[in-house]
Amino acid sequence: MLFQPKTDEMLLVLSQVVRASQHLQALPPYRELDAELTQQLVEEAGKFVGAVIAPLNRIGDEIGARFKDGQVTMAPGFRAAYQAFWQAGWPALAAATEDGGQGLPIVLEVMLFEMLNAANHGWTMAPDLLHGAYECIKHHASDALKKRYLPKLASGEWLATMCLTEPQAGSDLGLVKTRAVPQGDGSYQISGTKIFISGGEHDLSDNIVHLVLARLPDSPPGSKGLSLFLVPKFMPDGARSAVYCERIEEKMGLHGSPTCVLRFEAASGAIIGQPGRGLQAMFVMMNSARLHVAMQGIGLLEAAWQKADAYAQERRQMRAPGRKTTDPSGADLIKEHPAMRRILDTQRAWIDGGRVIAYRTAVELDIARHHPDAARRDAALRWCSLTTPVLKAAFTQQAFYGSSECLQVFGGHGYVRESGIEQHVRDARVTMIYEGSNEIQAIDLLLRKVLPDGAGAFGLWLDDLRSDLDPPQPIDAQVLTRLTELQAHADRISLAAKSDDTLAHWLADDFLRAVALCLLDWSFAQIAKTPEAATLRWQAPAQALQRWIMPELAMRLAIINAASCCADAASSATKTHS
Repeated sequence: MLFQPKTDEMLLVLSQVVRASQHLQALPPYRELDAELTQQLVEEAGKFVGAVIAPLNRIGDEIGARFKDGQVTMAPGFRAAYQAFWQAGWPALAAATEDGGQGLPIVLEVMLFEMLNAANHGWTMAPDLLHGAYECIKHHASDALKKRYLPKLASGEWLATMCLTEPQAGSDLGLVKTRAVPQGDGSYQISGTKIFISGGEHDLSDNIVHLVLARLPDSPPGSKGLSLFLVPKFMPDGARSAVYCERIEEKMGLHGSPTCVLRFEAASGAIIGQPGRGLQAMFVMMNSARLHVAMQGIGLLEAAWQKADAYAQERRQMRAPGRKTTDPSGADLIKEHPAMRRILDTQRAWIDGGRVIAYRTAVELDIARHHPDAARRDAALRWCSLTTPVLKAAFTQQAFYGSSECLQVFGGHGYVRESGIEQHVRDARVTMIYEGSNEIQAIDLLLRKVLPDGAGAFGLWLDDLRSDLDPPQPIDAQVLTRLTELQAHADRISLAAKSDDTLAHWLADDFLRAVALCLLDWSFAQIAKTPEAATLRWQAPAQALQRWIMPELAMRLAIINAASCCADAASSATKTHS
């Protein structure tokens, strides 16, 4: 079964739940953007993805990217699909019109990439970094670099990479050894090896723009000494750059995407931004990439759910409890069995709620850029800062475990390749690792964004969530109670962490998970305000959320409370002994 985007459900979330039009039309660039145009764009994107990209998913997995003599050839059909993709203008949706883009809201790009990742994660890895690279160059590069590279990246004619990781430097970028030596003409010679570079070499586009973290000769040790450089595959004069693909990795999944080892041998590059401020420039790209990875999680879970749901509606096994089947075989469809219904409704809840949170975050990104009121821009930045790591971590984790649950619906048929669902499980696993592992996301949320100001900004963010429940509906009372509990536990960690500097590291994963659950709860309170909420399609996941998902919140808060109490007790004992 090929994936087909359910654009009607996506548009319902965008228009009725997130109410994107009223937010976006308050922004000067989008005053003319109406619901009709938005619907047309999303529906056309769905048609393109379903007809052109989805049919290549299996061949990408089975044949994959092939490496020979330093060159990478993509799976059959991949290049033609990519050429059709960029020539149709899809990568240019959210790029600025002065750069050749369409100047549309980020949320439309986010929805497009949700569909693309669901249809063919391996193929989509190539354009997934485009917008981040475009934003990085637009905000930090020289005018000369912008003039040469922005139009090609905005259109998608050229693709880009993000070259951070080295054999000895994964999450700790302070260990990067790649060197950049200044030249008399203002350029730099880049030398070193980068690993795990998605799309580092391929035949999809005529050029690849590498953004490379490297260290100047006089730079201090650690991450503060890193600078960012642009190194193209082909130089402006057409000469091939001294960047070589040594091999591509043999991976558990994502066979359609080449994960490359790149060797830079005094390759000519240009600096982006200021010396020693490479990470600040690169974080523009990394934050964009993290939202895109969250959409990989939601998209992959949607694709797995579609397969499982379709199978559950045709496979008959035994008599379902409490039913009197009329089928001559004496067996019911497995969708009638509570165990299968629980799996399907639970994963549906994660998908529906994830869309609400992700689409709202994308709208807030546009508000942060374009709203005329500075206070509203600050609130939008706060939303994005706190929500992005939660989206990335929680929904990539759910993509893997939830896809595995969907495979369970197939029984033994899910474990063989014919069903196609085992590919989603394999492909989803890496999303928990790259663009900052999920543990790094949890640490980022708690230690860098919640604790430094004593959970002050976090409290304001919770106020933003509460304001969306005003005037409160009957369903909102429980949501408000849970948000209050979450705030109390954030305050508790903040206090206890003063006497135990390791406590927050131990509890970061539990705290992020608790925040994710409260966001899911809040998202369904938003869904409940729509007329469609009363239908079985939306009631079933809402019930699953309360029955099978939200009870986890009590466990996570209990863990936080117990650990905080232990830290308080240890601190008191130390003071007494002293």
